[in-house]
Amino acid sequence: MAQPWKTVESVKTEEGILELRQRGERDFLITIGSQILMNSLSNRSEIVLGESGCEHLKSSESPFVLVGGLGMGFTLRAVLDTLPSSAKIIVAELNLTVVEWCRTTLATVTESAVNDPRVEIVIGDVAQLIHQYANNGGSAKFDAIILDLYRGPHAKSDHINDPLYGSRAIENMRSALKQGGVAAVWGEQYDEGFDKRLKNAGFTVTIERPGRGGLRHAVFLGKLNQV
Repeated sequence: MAQPWKTVESVKTEEGILELRQRGERDFLITIGSQILMNSLSNRSEIVLGESGCEHLKSSESPFVLVGGLGMGFTLRAVLDTLPSSAKIIVAELNLTVVEWCRTTLATVTESAVNDPRVEIVIGDVAQLIHQYANNGGSAKFDAIILDLYRGPHAKSDHINDPLYGSRAIENMRSALKQGGVAAVWGEQYDEGFDKRLKNAGFTVTIERPGRGGLRHAVFLGKLNQV
């Protein structure tokens, strides 16, 4: 018989009760309301997202990467394992509680990824952060933007105004990236509309579907074409 889940901590948010649950040593859930945001034993697509989004930067001198969404830290761990020691990674996370969970209870499942000296945590909306870098008029641009957010792009996303997956948001990502940079986006499933919007914005797009059989998550990889 499977062990019961135990609630480690719960906090109120605008979207509902955010909970960290545990059973056994390494089996964790993060939920909000009745929705499961992440399971520590189902992380293949997050690892592929981090690895694929940074693959082109393995030999770069000082890569600069933005990760949107911390979760349990598996995407961040994959990013860190792919990048050189000279890299700088900004992680945008809405909820400070999630960061504290990754620094304490969840630290063992990602080898304390959030405490790596290459990492800077910013508490805030990743869409706003991308907008700032897109419009700062300076030379600070990202080599990769990696979005690991609940559900990801889907058919009901506003094609123009969705703050993360609409055409305007994609233009912001384009402007915040260096030439040849990569936008890597996790999706609960493949979304043709988002694929087309990336291509229309000048990205060369490939799709990965990690795992075998059943409902497989999607990893959208958009490489910004050289001018």
